[in-house]
Formats: sequence, C-alpha cells, structure tokens
Amino acid sequence: MSHTAFSTLNLQQELIANLADLGFEGMTPIQAEALPHVLDGKDVIAQAKTGSGKTAVFGLGILQKLEPKNFAVQSMVMCPTRELAEQVAEEIRRLARPIANVKILTLCGGTPLRPQADSLKYGAHIVVGTPGRIMDHLEKQTLELDQVSTLVLDEADRMLDMGFEDAMEAIVAEVPRARQTMLFSATYPKEIQSMADHIMVEPVTVKIKEQHTGSTIAQDFYRISDECERDVAVRLLLLKHRPDSAVIFCNTKRHVKDLTQYLKSNGFSVLALHGDLDQKERDQALVRFTNNSVTVMVATDVAARGLDIDALDLVINYHIASDPEIHVHRIGRTGRAGNKGHACSIVIGKEKHKVNRLAEYLEQDIEPIALPDTKLLKEPTYKAPMSTIQIDGGKKQKLRPGDILGALTADYRIEGSDVGKIQVANSWAYVAVKNDILEPALQLLNNGKMKGKKFRARKI
Repeated sequence: MSHTAFSTLNLQQELIANLADLGFEGMTPIQAEALPHVLDGKDVIAQAKTGSGKTAVFGLGILQKLEPKNFAVQSMVMCPTRELAEQVAEEIRRLARPIANVKILTLCGGTPLRPQADSLKYGAHIVVGTPGRIMDHLEKQTLELDQVSTLVLDEADRMLDMGFEDAMEAIVAEVPRARQTMLFSATYPKEIQSMADHIMVEPVTVKIKEQHTGSTIAQDFYRISDECERDVAVRLLLLKHRPDSAVIFCNTKRHVKDLTQYLKSNGFSVLALHGDLDQKERDQALVRFTNNSVTVMVATDVAARGLDIDALDLVINYHIASDPEIHVHRIGRTGRAGNKGHACSIVIGKEKHKVNRLAEYLEQDIEPIALPDTKLLKEPTYKAPMSTIQIDGGKKQKLRPGDILGALTADYRIEGSDVGKIQVANSWAYVAVKNDILEPALQLLNNGKMKGKKFRARKI
C-alpha cells in the first residue's frame, strides 16, 4: 500500500484531520493515482475492485466542493445493489463528519417510495441509489437533478451486467452536461468504453494492477475429468479446509441452485445468492452469512456484488471465470484487510484455454493438481457457530444495538461474548447468538421489554 499522505493533496484541512481520526494512515494506490485528478475537477475512469479504497476517492471529491447551505442534490452516486449503496452512503457519512448539516440520502428498492419522496422534499445534498429506484423518483418527479455537479457510476460493469444500461442512460440524460463524471469499474469490457465515450469529457484513466495474486492469496487449481465431479470436488475442498466462511462462485443461476441443494443434502450450512431472490430473501441471506450463522454462500458474480466480508476464509471457483479480471476480482474477496487468503478453482480439460489465458494474465504457471482423497467424504460436516434472530423493531422504535445487547445480558444467563453482530435497520433488527444459547436468547427477547415495549423475536 502507498504511504503517500493525504496532507499532500489540495484537500480541506478539516477533511484531512477527519481522515486521521478515522485511521486512514496513507493513500491506497487508487487514491494516490486518482484523487489529484478528481480534486482538479477532471472526469475520471478508474478500474478498481471493492476494497481498494475507491469510495474515499469519489467521496472526498464530492465533499471538497459541496455547498452545505444549498439544500439541493449536488452529487449523485449510482450503485448496482442496495447493499453497496448503503455501504457507500455510510462511508461518505464518515468522511463528511467535520462538515455540519450534510444530508446524504439512499434511494434503493426494498423500502417504500413515499418516505424517500418526503425526505427529498426537505432537501438532500448527496443521493446514493440504484438505477431502478432513481428512475422511479424521476418518473414521479420527486427527484430533481438540475443542480448535480458530480455524477459517480460505481461498479458500472455490474450495473451493465444486471441490465441497467437503459436506466443509466436515461438518468444521465437528466443531469446537467456541465458536471464532473467519475466511473469506477472492477473490469473494463468494451461496453464500459462505449458508455464513457458519450457521457464523459476527456476523462483521465487510472488502472491499478490487482495486488491479490500469489503474494497475498494462495491459489490451488484442482483437475477433474468429468462435469459431474464438480459437486463432489466442492464437498472435498470444504471438508479439507473447513472454512468458517466460504463463497463459491458459479457461472449460472441453475448451477447455484443445484450446488446449494447438493451441499444442503450433505449436511452443510449453506445458502444461495442469485438473481431470483426477492430483496427480503437477499437481505436475510447476506445477514446470516455476515453473522456467521451460515458457513457457505453459493453465488453468481452478479448476485455477490455488495458482499463485503473482511474475514472470508476461502473462495472456490466452481467454474473458471471467462475473463481473467473477473477471476482476480472473485478471489480478491479473500485475503482482505491484510489477511492471507486462499482460493481453489476446479478445472476440466476443455477449460484449458481459460487456464492458459489466466496464467498469462497472472504471470505465473498454473499446474492443476489432483483432488483430496475421497476418504474425506466420510468426515462429519461442520455447522456454523451462530444463529440469527430477527426482532420486529428498529430505528423507528428507537432501538439501538446497546438495547438489544442489554436485554440479552440483563440476567447474566448470557455473556456478552455469546452475542455476535447486531444490525439495526428502520423497522427490524438482527442479532447473532451462539447456537447453544439460542433458546434462552429468544425467551429473553420475547418475554422482556426494550424501550418499555415488547418486541417479537424469532430465528431466521
């Protein structure tokens, strides 16, 4: 990581001081390369993966020129998924701490339109949202973009993959031409270049070579002789490595569903993440995985967008990705936050051309090896250590994480160390607890009170 200091930038001193308070020790490569151009007001195309520090690049650019006294939408960030939009909005809020009265609003599906429209009436400086919901507001004329001076397309490649191209173009057409445009993409297909050509003006291109290669991520390639061996191969790898958290990437929704059913029938704690899930199902799947109440997530590349796990133990490629950049992006989900990562890929003979192309891209030899001994199949499977409880109450009922923790530990039957991650949204909350205290935890939450009220709690 680069050690270039943020103080070398033409950035407000309050923002620099806040970065130090937040623990930013120096700029990451993408920040060091892109931020000077962003702060100069140039259009920027940046090829960077999730976890590279890209949010700070456009977040600081937005905040540097923000006019807090003007309660109009001055900046808009488009993201492919609700999860990513919420992560981005939260990060910008952290960066904006030294600026008084900055209003950042998320516009995503899965929540009612009316409260968002009401919030827009009172004014917002920065909007972060998904193309579908932004279009909803434009069509209902509840969102005005005539004062937007900064437009950001975050993970633009995935928005195109998810079929948002028409919506993106319609939204961009509503934004003034006299603006700064930033486009961030983990991969750079020709469709991205085509989009950049007609929505950007003389953009500066910044490309940071992926660092997640042999130095930080151990990669193993396992050969199989027949397609029907893939499921057993995955099972063997899970039993060999016994990861607390693993993501398995498949190229199609059908393979995701079939593999999930196979692993479930063999005793694994597993959930699927694919495009057929509704928003509630997707939210609950992600919560259970991040709470360690599910060990294995099987996903397509598109569905896994917004999955942000710092301590992911293992990535398994059920299929080799067709594009080397996508492969590197997949495996980059392990070995993050300074940790060593591990990735396993399953390879059949007819994929030799993909392996050769990947080897050339990674600048390393790839020699597939034999699968672990099938004796492992006799080993017992292992369960996730936590269970997730949903509470039918959230921020609207003034619930805070401390209230939930206090209710669980009030009579000393449950230790604080038995309670895991707590997430509180507008109308619900999730709390992870160790499996062996699930029943007393449910009793305490259902029979007790928080904020003087009773709330229903159940395992999901």
